[in-house]
Amino acid sequence: MTRQKRLGRGLAALLGDPTDETAEVELQEEATETVPFRPRLAESDFTEEASQKKDSSRIALDQIDRNPFQPRHHFDDAEITSLAESLKEHDILQPIVVRQVGDRFQLISGERRLRAAGIAGWDSIPALVREADDRLVAELAIVENLQRQDLNPLEKAISFQRYLEQHDATQSELADRIKVDRSTIANLVRLLDLPDAVKSSIHAGELSQGHARALLPLGEEEIQNEFAKRIAKDGWSVRATEQAVQDFLNGEEPAIATTPAKKGSRTKSQQVVSLEEDLRMALGTKVDIKQATKGGKIVIHFKNADEFDRLNEYLLADTEEDRRAA
Repeated sequence: MTRQKRLGRGLAALLGDPTDETAEVELQEEATETVPFRPRLAESDFTEEASQKKDSSRIALDQIDRNPFQPRHHFDDAEITSLAESLKEHDILQPIVVRQVGDRFQLISGERRLRAAGIAGWDSIPALVREADDRLVAELAIVENLQRQDLNPLEKAISFQRYLEQHDATQSELADRIKVDRSTIANLVRLLDLPDAVKSSIHAGELSQGHARALLPLGEEEIQNEFAKRIAKDGWSVRATEQAVQDFLNGEEPAIATTPAKKGSRTKSQQVVSLEEDLRMALGTKVDIKQATKGGKIVIHFKNADEFDRLNEYLLADTEEDRRAA
């Protein structure tokens, strides 16, 4: 199953499946009458419902507050302006989705349409009113934005981390709720461990998510910063970056190294080097395998308490799940 299909199923799981007969519901005609935001109501249902005017009502723009769980902080002005022109010419094809909070409404889905409506000079916009708690709104915001290719990976990471903290959830629990691989969440959240300078380069589009992930095993901020500068300056590909990082961690001296490679270190077999690389990619940090005449040891590096907690949770995840199942 492709990643896009998995994400689509995640959205369907939150909002429902249009092929499920149990997803049918009679919507109230009054604008302020809410309909439960059922876990089996799909976003595609909204499009079908929007074709029937009785299923949506117009709500004044100044009565709608932004979604506080929206991961996206940067919107393309040109794209919003283009959408506004489309609204003027063709009207809106799909209403936004809101929930009622007190005597006002809070956006659940449709941030770009809401912004475009304001630019188009509209006073109100078609909307469907649903009931949803904070947790469900946060999950929907995550799923909806995961499917957008232009969303900054750090914005995704921040939305994941915020959810985990606010709802005291584990990465496994969130992965199950939004129907994505746990590794998708883990790999994005790890980006928050990078130095501020590197994260700024990601925001600026100078580094991709692949570049950023390749820098994680380096561990030390100074070295990560130097690698990031070289990537931005010379336009290194993700593959070239991964190779440079691997060379550096293997004791060789790539062109970007800020410190000379260690001399006189014992040469490691290709098998050991390969195992170290597998562990680095899995754990997102530097890992050393040190062999002795008999036995040896595996050294897992961490730079602060937060990274230790992340590694501890990752390594004990299966044990904890087994314990709960027992």
